[in-house]
Amino acid sequence: MQGVATARRTQRLPLPDGWQAGVLLVALLVALPVLVIFGHVFVPAGEVWRHMVETVLRDYVTNSLLLMLGVGVGTLVIGVGTAWLCTMTVFPGKRLFEWALLLPMAVPAYILAYTYTGMLDFAGPVQSGLRELFGWSYGDYWFPEIRSLGGAIAMLTLVLYPYVYLLTRAAFLEQSVCVLDVSRTLGCGPWRTFTRVALPLARPGIIAGLSLALMEALADYGTVQYFGVSTFTTGIFRTWFGLGDPAAAAQLAALMMSFVLVLIVMERWSRRQARFHHTSLRYSTLPSYQLRGWRAAAAFVACLLPLLLGFLLPALQLASWSMATWEETVDARFYILVRNSFLLAAAAAVLALLVALLLAYGKRLRGGRLIGGAVRVAGMGYAIPGTVIAVGVMIPFGWFDNRVDDWMRDTFDISTGLLLSGTLAALLFAYVVRFLAVALNTVEAGLGKIRPSMDDAARSLGLRPGQVLARIHAPIMRGSVLTALLLVFVDVLKELPATIILRPFNFNTLAVRTFELASDEMLAEAAPAALAIVLVGIIPVMLLSWAIGRSRPGQKQKRSPADVA
Repeated sequence: MQGVATARRTQRLPLPDGWQAGVLLVALLVALPVLVIFGHVFVPAGEVWRHMVETVLRDYVTNSLLLMLGVGVGTLVIGVGTAWLCTMTVFPGKRLFEWALLLPMAVPAYILAYTYTGMLDFAGPVQSGLRELFGWSYGDYWFPEIRSLGGAIAMLTLVLYPYVYLLTRAAFLEQSVCVLDVSRTLGCGPWRTFTRVALPLARPGIIAGLSLALMEALADYGTVQYFGVSTFTTGIFRTWFGLGDPAAAAQLAALMMSFVLVLIVMERWSRRQARFHHTSLRYSTLPSYQLRGWRAAAAFVACLLPLLLGFLLPALQLASWSMATWEETVDARFYILVRNSFLLAAAAAVLALLVALLLAYGKRLRGGRLIGGAVRVAGMGYAIPGTVIAVGVMIPFGWFDNRVDDWMRDTFDISTGLLLSGTLAALLFAYVVRFLAVALNTVEAGLGKIRPSMDDAARSLGLRPGQVLARIHAPIMRGSVLTALLLVFVDVLKELPATIILRPFNFNTLAVRTFELASDEMLAEAAPAALAIVLVGIIPVMLLSWAIGRSRPGQKQKRSPADVA
């Protein structure tokens, strides 16, 4: 027994101390903002916090819950319905809708809010056309108010339903045809097969997509701030900058994080409680229900409406405004915004990728509980809103700057000023914390496809772990590395609340400039910057659409150039 135990211990290569220390240190640094926020739960409540509890905290909680409820229902209906139609039925335009329904994901919610406000406000083209057509004047007619909680729910639903659509369609594509055939032999029609068989089997994917949509809705700042809806994100911003109380802002952020943790626990609990499993490994072509007549027309309209409202109309309006204002807005300052945005997004993407490679490969070398738990904690940032992360970064960075400045004043009579807070270093750190999970998941998926025997062979030839990663693994998973870079790049380009709070003075990006112009009601002037963000965001959407179309197990697929390489 002792000989067997010794053999088992020698099968696993020992994790070098440098890698272990590096993984734990990086995980601790990335988790620092979250730990700081939770630590303020134990800070005694001040006057500002008591004032918020008595006045506005109820509005923050109520509006946030109503926002999540409305967005949850909307994304669930649109995402699941369109996913079923594009997977299990045949109707005119189906192949177009399969990928086009993901396009609203490229439009940030705050840009959609600015666009629809310009179209639907009293002075917008819709109400102006109605008044001219019917001879109405102010007060003669009722029109829904876009700047309201309902308007925010509509905007967020239109840009977030692709999360549910994406994961639900992937779940439908992975289902075994045998189970569906058995339901048909038992007398179930298409509707009963959908509700009693396909939907329960796809429940984990549906819940995962819904959880992502709700987290994004809770994290939104630009839309709710522009519409004047009081939620946790706007409350944190006002408490920090309006009332000047970082402790109260952190306590409000901690309360908001409890909502996020509840969503995470519910998503994991739902997956654990599921008792629906595939009982066959037969994966042939899925059955398709041919829709004709009014059913085909209804399916076409059901898929067209979210695409039309979530992407086509806003994109056309932005293009129209950009054509009208580009001579005044696209100048040297605009190109500086483009340069700042692209350089910042590229730097954040590279840093996130390097950290993801360190954590993922450290976990691969020895996947113990300590390393695995540290990597999981480091990847929690994507579930935390940008506003919360910004507060969690500013507090420790500001404390460090103040301590260094006090020491330099006492010792050398020199003021160091702000070394970290209010600099690009703080902003890049916040981006890495926020979007590390995107790069980490992609890198882990790429590493998982490489056989462990390749590590053993490389180590037996004298290569150190870092050399194995750089010379063996990185070239093999080049596609995963490029995908991680692209996804983080686009996410950083669209990020608004963390950029507003942490950016240096006189440093603007496309997202911040769009927000500033829209806040000043210069919607047409904000269109070129907004359109640039949307166009860049289309790239990963196209990649996702291509990937999900190839996700059906057992089907014959053409090899892409990346596969051949």
